[in-house]
Amino acid sequence: MWGKVLGALFGLALLKLPGLVLGVLLGHLADQWFLKRWAQLRHRLQPEDEQILFMYSSFAVMGHLAKARGVVTQAHIAQANRFMQQLGLTTSQQREAQAAFRDGKAVNFPFREQLQAFYQCYRSRSEVLQLFLEVQLGTVWAEGKIVPEQRRLLTVIAQELKIPQPVLEQLLRSYQSRQEQTTGNVQGLTLAGAYQLLDCSPECSELELKRAYRKLMAQHHPDKLVSQGVPAAMLEVAKQRSQEIQAAYEFIKQQRAKAG
Repeated sequence: MWGKVLGALFGLALLKLPGLVLGVLLGHLADQWFLKRWAQLRHRLQPEDEQILFMYSSFAVMGHLAKARGVVTQAHIAQANRFMQQLGLTTSQQREAQAAFRDGKAVNFPFREQLQAFYQCYRSRSEVLQLFLEVQLGTVWAEGKIVPEQRRLLTVIAQELKIPQPVLEQLLRSYQSRQEQTTGNVQGLTLAGAYQLLDCSPECSELELKRAYRKLMAQHHPDKLVSQGVPAAMLEVAKQRSQEIQAAYEFIKQQRAKAG
């Protein structure tokens, strides 16, 4: 996209309207070349290169989502710092994450291009793509609610990563439910919240409930994710999510046993 935009601006400045058309064409070719190069490069990427891409993209997109509110607040910074601590990043890794976050805040940050590069690397690993999207939800909820521009950007992320819109909506509902109650602790769960975490209806059968549970657990299994190129530090996110899914499933089973 940025190739077409820059090409159009330069063409318009140099040759007026004919230059605008030519600039858009050349910019489009530049964009296609960029994506083709990433498609070629991904076959030569070493695991550590993929993990660097994952970490950089995660924090850069966080910065972009935070800036979408117009100003990056202390809540966003605190959220990013908590996430770094949760991942157990070293001092050097924290500096790299902070630099990526600052890159994402920049007005000229190539948002779509970064997502496209990420997709080209991980396009055959749907669980990794979804985990990336889940990682971003903490940023948009840092202030307690999502503003329209952040929601639009989340839709762009889902589109570029080829994640269906219903999946994004389900993740948003699930994350909101997690924010509204103490997860991982059965005493803090509500029955409605537990069903929402598993994306199930209270009227679902035992078989449907078990299938939903197993599907979510499989998506967040640490061994599976690490084999697909997720950085070891990011596995803490999957581990926490798995604990929440497990707690919700056990709580629903307990409540059904009492009622039945």
